[in-house]
Amino acid sequence: MKKPYFTICFLVGILLVLACNTNKKQQSSDANHEITKSRYFGQEPPGLIPEIFAPGIISLEGRYEHGISFSPDFKEVYFSANYEDGEPSIYYAKLEDQKWITPQKANFTKGKKVGEMHPMVSPNGKMIHFAAHDSFSLPHHKESVKTWYVQRLKNSWSQAKQLDSPVNDDFVFYANEAKNGDLFYTNVSKRKMYVASKKENAYPEVQEVGIGGFHGFIAPSQDYIVTNARNREDTLRKSDIYVYFKQKDGGWSKPFNLGSEVNSNFSETCPSITPDGKYLFFGRYNEEGGLSNFYWVSTKVIDQVRPK
Repeated sequence: MKKPYFTICFLVGILLVLACNTNKKQQSSDANHEITKSRYFGQEPPGLIPEIFAPGIISLEGRYEHGISFSPDFKEVYFSANYEDGEPSIYYAKLEDQKWITPQKANFTKGKKVGEMHPMVSPNGKMIHFAAHDSFSLPHHKESVKTWYVQRLKNSWSQAKQLDSPVNDDFVFYANEAKNGDLFYTNVSKRKMYVASKKENAYPEVQEVGIGGFHGFIAPSQDYIVTNARNREDTLRKSDIYVYFKQKDGGWSKPFNLGSEVNSNFSETCPSITPDGKYLFFGRYNEEGGLSNFYWVSTKVIDQVRPK
């Protein structure tokens, strides 16, 4: 009689342990889900279908939004926006006590430049690269568009400085830093992507990346670059999101279109990847009047077109 009783007790004990472990896993999963939601203004992360990002908070009606990035700890977000015929400004919001403060202007150049746009936080969170320029109405507007940066202080950012580098010898924008410190950017004058290798905290030389498109962004994994470019196979599509994959010889693959789920009949521009590599952000010009909003989607859409 003792053996059956012992066996039953043993089985009950095993079931209780399994139940506890399952409960712990569920609690852990729930906690991770809440953390993910808090990173993105309480919004449920998207799957393979792009969704508008933070409507009414970040993506506002009647305004262009373009170029967004997050700090590595996901407690800060920086983006640029402007109203029609207005100069672009950089905005930021911070997560404090699990609540996001209302986005406000950064004004990094303190009036030295009229426009500021495309703020890209470095992978280590210690620097923000951005483009700044004079008024759109001035004849030399294009020549004034240069790459600037600020460095993180304890609870603020340093005085903004124009990058002292051959990077700024042309009309350039959308500078974003790879994990190894190299700076990728679009040379608008030459309509090509360039990269400047970091040497002793400087960028003394630049070279072509060897890919086309605008607003190229290097992934945190550094094994692909997303860009936007005209769809040559469909003349009605002025701008689609493409991806180039790093090859074994160090070069880059042909461009792969991210498909009809990401690329709509509207223009898609300014792609960027979150620091954890999980989500692709971009601007979609689908608002009345041809204005753009931020959209986001799982980077699994990139995995789907990756060569096997």
